[in-house]
Amino acid sequence: MASIAPRAGSRRRVINEINMVPFIDVMLVLLIIFMVSAPLITTGTIDLPSVGRAKSTPDKVIEISVAEDGALKLRVDGGDPKPVRLADLASTVSRLQGGSKDAPVVIAADRNVKYDKVMQAMDVLRKAGVQRVGLAVKSTG
Repeated sequence: MASIAPRAGSRRRVINEINMVPFIDVMLVLLIIFMVSAPLITTGTIDLPSVGRAKSTPDKVIEISVAEDGALKLRVDGGDPKPVRLADLASTVSRLQGGSKDAPVVIAADRNVKYDKVMQAMDVLRKAGVQRVGLAVKSTG
């Protein structure tokens, strides 16, 4: 009987390299998936309003000023500002509108006012049924 002797030089060599072919295949498949699916994704477009000058100014404008400390002042048609509390804002504005809920109310807030103070004033006016509430801005340029 002949015995099979292992050869002295038939050892398996250890490969110290990384096989890049599967990695490249996976990357190409992902690239194709992203290229096909990218046009199908709907982007969230926001249609922002533009600020321009009004063609006609309203007869009566009620302006509410919000100071940096949160204090409210009410001014009608460019007159002297009078302090008003947030709790009394709805009744005062309703009285000044004279039953017409369409009279415009403009909120002018200091740059450093917390957004919450402006939103509280807007919420009180909305609950009172005021239809036209706007924010005063300083136009640049």
